[in-house]
Amino acid sequence: MYLHAGNDKIIRTKSIIGIFDMDNATQSADTRDFLRRAQGDGRLENTQRDIPKSFVLYEKDGKADVCISQLSTLSLVSRIKKSKL
Repeated sequence: MYLHAGNDKIIRTKSIIGIFDMDNATQSADTRDFLRRAQGDGRLENTQRDIPKSFVLYEKDGKADVCISQLSTLSLVSRIKKSKL
C-alpha cells in the first residue's frame, strides 16, 4: 500500500516510521535539529507549496528520510486507513 503525501509524493506505507504534526513536533529543539540535519544531508523532501502542516518520517535505503506535507496528520492517517479497505 502507498500513501500520497501531496504534490505527487508517494510513500510506501510499510516504510513509514511516523507521521508528525509540524506545529507540535517542532517545538522541541531536538526535532528542529533533526530536520535541519536531514535537510543538510539531502534526506528531506518538501512536497508542499503552502504552509507545512505535517511531516512523514520513513525509511529509504536503510536511512530515515523526511517528507514535509501541506496535509494535516489527520488527512494523511485517513488516507492510509482508506487504502487498507
